[in-house]
Amino acid sequence: MNYKYEEQLGTEKMLPLILKMSLPAVAAQLVNLLYGIVDRIYIGHISGIGTDALAGVGVTNSIIIMISAFSMIVGGGGPPLASIALGSGDRRKAEKILENGFIMLLFFTVIMTVISYVFMKPILMLTGASSQTIGYGMQYLKIYLAGTLFVQTSIGLNSFISAQGRPKIAMVSVMMGAALNIILDPVFIFGFHMGVAGAALATVIAQFFSALWVLSFLFSQKASLGIHLHLQLPDFKVIGSIAALGISPFIMSITESLIGFIMNGTLVLYGDIYVSALTIMQSAMQIAGAPMIGFGQGSAPIISYNYGHGNKVRVKEGFKITLAVMGTFNFLLILLILLFPSFAAGLFTNDTRLIDTVEEVMPFFLSGMLVFGLQRACQNMFVSLGQAKVSLFIALLRKVFLLIPLVFIFSSVIGAKGVYLAESVADATAATICTIIFFVLFPKILHKMDQIA
Repeated sequence: MNYKYEEQLGTEKMLPLILKMSLPAVAAQLVNLLYGIVDRIYIGHISGIGTDALAGVGVTNSIIIMISAFSMIVGGGGPPLASIALGSGDRRKAEKILENGFIMLLFFTVIMTVISYVFMKPILMLTGASSQTIGYGMQYLKIYLAGTLFVQTSIGLNSFISAQGRPKIAMVSVMMGAALNIILDPVFIFGFHMGVAGAALATVIAQFFSALWVLSFLFSQKASLGIHLHLQLPDFKVIGSIAALGISPFIMSITESLIGFIMNGTLVLYGDIYVSALTIMQSAMQIAGAPMIGFGQGSAPIISYNYGHGNKVRVKEGFKITLAVMGTFNFLLILLILLFPSFAAGLFTNDTRLIDTVEEVMPFFLSGMLVFGLQRACQNMFVSLGQAKVSLFIALLRKVFLLIPLVFIFSSVIGAKGVYLAESVADATAATICTIIFFVLFPKILHKMDQIA
């Protein structure tokens, strides 16, 4: 079996290697973003019902994020551990991490599908649906949930492909699904006059083919780290280690869902248009964040592999590049959106009142994200280095310890604008604290590498 793709993680020049690993992941994230963005663009332009339908689909986002969050336990915790194991030469341990991760995803699929179907309506009402928008949310979600297994598989296992030095293979799975979604959306929504239900069906079909691509590679002989079909009981020690590290990206995702409940639930008190505005602005935030997530996914296997291999110099070099790229590009992308809010809103709606609302509240919502590239870089390093406890704290800090109380405090003082302002203040504060913690702990982590070596 050819292991050259893994070995390059410890030998090639760092900057070209990070770019080679990251650019396919960035492309994949941007294309993957189109899953939700294209749905919202088409839905927002449905004649006569676009604004209400956009709000209805927007409130389903909390459940969709919640489903994806469980796949991130495996997709965020498993690949760094597998890369560290490969870097230290323990291939069987890496295989056990992948196989037990697959078992975890199957379990999560059953649990999340059942819970979401049984409690769909009350959950949607809690997350900000109104009598005008609940019907659209349920139409979308009933079909979307049929593809839960595909979501869990494609998100949870795709990073294992990058972990073995094959980012282009991982990229294809995402781009294939997104391309199908873009093609099928107008066909089902407008061609077959299925509206919101058509958008959901297009997404499920696209996710099916993404999952099929991922599984076909991991079960094939082309994978140096693959899934092997043999009877075995789950290894709860391995599952525990995956969950311990994966809890950080899980918390980061699940708190997005929780925040959706709280922010939408608060904004609906001021009118559905504020829920629609939040849907648009969160989409804009995702557009800016997608390249950073992709860059982090591309650089993480390199950091983890060299950490497992005991190469302190390459770990430090990888961090410097990651910090410079994420900090700079995040700042420029957020600044661009802040300067042209009406353009961003116009992508999703022709409703002039909604566009005006977005233009008014965008600075309140997005300004704190200008410095958030620092947290993305430092958080990515903590996960890559297997630092489970501190990763968990930082994940909880931004959304749970800061944003949730700030939403209630600021909204009680300045109303709807306070909900948006809470996001900005929480983002800037969390980024500052995370960066300070990292620069305190990073030298200690490097010192432990010397002791182990």
